[in-house]
Order: sequence, then C-alpha cells, then structure tokens
Amino acid sequence: MVEHYPLRKWLVTSCIIVLACIGIAACQTVPFTGRSQLLLLSEADEMQMGIQSYREVVQKSKLSTDLAANDLVKRVGTRIASATGRTDLPWEFVVIDDRQANAFALPGGKVAVYTGILPITKDEAGLAAVLGHEVAHAVARHGAERMSQGLLVQLGLAGTMAAFSKGDPKTVQTVGALLGAGAAVGLTLPWSRSQESEADHLGLIYMAKAGYNPSAARDLWIRMAEASKGHDRPPEFLSTHPSESTRIKQIEAWLPEVSQYYRQNPGTR
Repeated sequence: MVEHYPLRKWLVTSCIIVLACIGIAACQTVPFTGRSQLLLLSEADEMQMGIQSYREVVQKSKLSTDLAANDLVKRVGTRIASATGRTDLPWEFVVIDDRQANAFALPGGKVAVYTGILPITKDEAGLAAVLGHEVAHAVARHGAERMSQGLLVQLGLAGTMAAFSKGDPKTVQTVGALLGAGAAVGLTLPWSRSQESEADHLGLIYMAKAGYNPSAARDLWIRMAEASKGHDRPPEFLSTHPSESTRIKQIEAWLPEVSQYYRQNPGTR
C-alpha cells in the first residue's frame, strides 16, 4: 500500500502557507485601538450575511410595540451610529419583546435590544453604553474576524489530524477531541473575550463622542453584576465574555482616555 502521508503533509502545509498569504493581504486595523485583525471575508459579503441573519431573527421574534421604548432605542442608537462616522452603513435599531437582558449587533449595522435589559440600563446613558458596545462590534467587523479565526483553527486541526489519520481510530478520536477542546480554551474563547473587551473600549469612545458620559458604562456593569447574582456562570476562562468584575476594572482604566471625547462634545448632550 502506498503511503500518502508525505503528500497529505505537503497539501496541508501548502494550504497553511496560502492562507497565511491571504491573511497578510487581508489584515486591517481596528479604529482607535489600532489592533491589526485578520479578515478573510469582504465587507460586502459580511454585510449580506448579516442582513440576511437579521431578517430571519426579526421574522422569528416578537417585536415590541412599546412606542416609548422603540423611540428611545432608535434615538440613542442613531446618535451613537453617527458618532462612529460610518454613515454609509444601513443602520437599523429594533426592540424585541423578550425578558432576557441582552442585545446584539449583526454586520451591516443591524442592532436589536431585548426589553429585558431596559430596566437594567435604567436611563438613556445606560442604554448608550449597551448600544455603544453593540455598534462597536459592527464597526470593528468582529463577525468577519470570528469567521476568519474559525477558518484558521479548522485548518490547523485538519492538518494535525491528517498526521494521525493512519493511527488507531480510537486514538485519533481522542486526539481530535483533545485538540478541539484545547483550541476552544486556548484560542477561540480568548479571542472572543478579547473582542468583547475591545467592543467595550470602542463603545465608551462612541458613547462619549455622542455626548453620553462614559462613566455610565461602569455604573451599568455594576448593575449587571448585581442582576446576575444567583445565576450559575462558567469560570471566565471558559466563557465567551469577560466577567462583570473584569469589565468594570477595564472600563475604569479606560475612563481617563475616553473622557476627552465627552468633554469635546458638550453640544450633543
């Protein structure tokens, strides 16, 4: 039987080299933070996917008929979106009638807020902290970056598994499971937490530029921590998001920097 391992190794190595070359060409920089990111998906394709997903979510969800809540979310969201300078994006803000304390953004500037988070945001500035965070995800193209990172992880796992493909099936299965878990804890989850922290940072800047006091974000997360008491949560290293205490510390560290944008925009208050 002909041994194909050298050929498989060559193919995997070639794919990695090709993908690395594509990655170099696709590197971009996140606004304000200056972080370089790998983007293997065009913005046009990313927006198309985001808009399609947004339509599906809206069709399946119960939209809020609370006129005051809808007006509040659209008013605050529009101010923050304008502060980003990305007026080319088709921004849209909706309120979903659901008890969960959450919000999300999809590529293309599609943002949804669940009614369950409104009592925690408490006021307009608290809501601005939430929407600033979500808008930041869209502007920083975190969705496309996650897809690109996922592709790199899959390629790495596939290349490693190819080296074990001639081994005992049970061993191969065990190695695959261990590699998958290791990639999640060592790469995927830290990347996700890093994006969440970056969205917090950018969100502070955007809300400040829109005329909202960025210290309201710290107060929001203090209330979020209080609201989450009694709920079972995984340890931070196994979570996609930083803990409330971590976010509060990070926000406090960023406040001196972002407060300058708040002082520069008194006319928007």
